[in-house]
Amino acid sequence: MSRIGNKTITIPSAVEINVADGNEVTVKGPKGTLSRKFSELMDIEIEDGVLTVKRQNEQKHTKQLHGTTRALLNAMVVGVDQGFTKVLKIVGIGYRAALAGNKLTLNVGYSHPIEFTVPEGVSVEVPDPNTINVSGIDKQKVGQFAAVVRASKKPEPYGGKGVRYENEHVRRKEGKTAAKK
Repeated sequence: MSRIGNKTITIPSAVEINVADGNEVTVKGPKGTLSRKFSELMDIEIEDGVLTVKRQNEQKHTKQLHGTTRALLNAMVVGVDQGFTKVLKIVGIGYRAALAGNKLTLNVGYSHPIEFTVPEGVSVEVPDPNTINVSGIDKQKVGQFAAVVRASKKPEPYGGKGVRYENEHVRRKEGKTAAKK
């Protein structure tokens, strides 16, 4: 029994969904348009503003695709209606970010600045030197770019320096001075 796959998706009034042959789904909304091809093993149905995903058989592979397909469709609907945002915080003395065009530059304690090219479909804002807002309509692109930026200098457990998500908790360690008495 798939708990996620059996949930229905309520389609907002501003969102339009089109299911073409071969399970090619196009979702249009106020923020943009997303399209994706899904497996032929899933039946995607729209009735009275509610989208449902049903599987054709009970094989293991089909059951695995059921919840994934529903989750991806829900992310598409939410993305074109509201969008997704990840907020990154930079912690450390002298650590900062700057945005010039579509180049994000980080100074995070290395001998050289780290540059990232912002991918298409993702927008980046730097409201202050220690905050980066990554937003867009595609949940996968937003999350992937935020993860790549965070991986440039992960938060370390002793000083807490590095790039972290806004509400991320970093477990702190005491260090060597705690052992001396």
